[in-house]
Amino acid sequence: MVELGSGAGAALRGLLAATMLVAAGCGASAKVPQSGNVIRFVRHPDLAPEFALEGLDGKPLSLGSVRGKVVLLNFWATWCGPCRAEIPDLIALQEKYAGKLQIIGLTVDEDDAGVVKEAVARTGINYPVAMTSPEMRMKYGGIAALPTSFVLDTEGRVVQKHEGLRDPLLYETEIRALLGLPIDARVETFEDTGQVFLAHADRASQLPGVDLSKLTAEQKQAALHRFNAEGCTCGCKFTLAQCRIYDRNCPISKGRTLEIIEEVRSGVKQRAAPPETPAGPAL
Repeated sequence: MVELGSGAGAALRGLLAATMLVAAGCGASAKVPQSGNVIRFVRHPDLAPEFALEGLDGKPLSLGSVRGKVVLLNFWATWCGPCRAEIPDLIALQEKYAGKLQIIGLTVDEDDAGVVKEAVARTGINYPVAMTSPEMRMKYGGIAALPTSFVLDTEGRVVQKHEGLRDPLLYETEIRALLGLPIDARVETFEDTGQVFLAHADRASQLPGVDLSKLTAEQKQAALHRFNAEGCTCGCKFTLAQCRIYDRNCPISKGRTLEIIEEVRSGVKQRAAPPETPAGPAL
């Protein structure tokens, strides 16, 4: 899996430029097996952000055109080893569930489209592929790692998000469940608190690297409110809560959340927010 790491703030200032993605490295990633025959879907899913792209085949590509099918939006890159490793599994799924499933490959490559076309032809990809812009990737939360796949139900709502190379049996089980086909698994639901879309970080009761255990219930709520009200100054244009979810290695959001916890514990009043404190983009 490719991760942006602690350089996320700088990368976001450049709207996740591909050079930052390359600099993050493309290491090996083991397949993650399905655990305990349980699959999980978002309890109250949001509609996926719409897009209108031109596929590499020259045909228009949009979510509206595939409504009624289960959709797997797969963000990938030709230089990403784990991305290339999962292509045969995606091809097999598209073939097996043709007419009921639509996989869409959304590449973050900044190379000439010809490079991507050659890769698509070489690997025999049987689903549409399109180049994406940094602005579009931001609508889906920035895409902090590759590959990243969003699972959409037949109504176009995002019910799950997966980062890294996953067992194709997990994808197939989710697809079958959304199609109403028999599965050998239990379906559980969860509240999106930023795992799928950063815009929902205000629902989070816990944040990566933030210890709230020493706060009372009232103090915890006060701290979480401030994490969602104050923007991180690392340049990411996210709130502190969103930045902790997006980039747990960011020293600025980590340091500031620690300060807020101590202020809440000691009863220090909230400091005035600086002018035009960013509240995070709508995702």
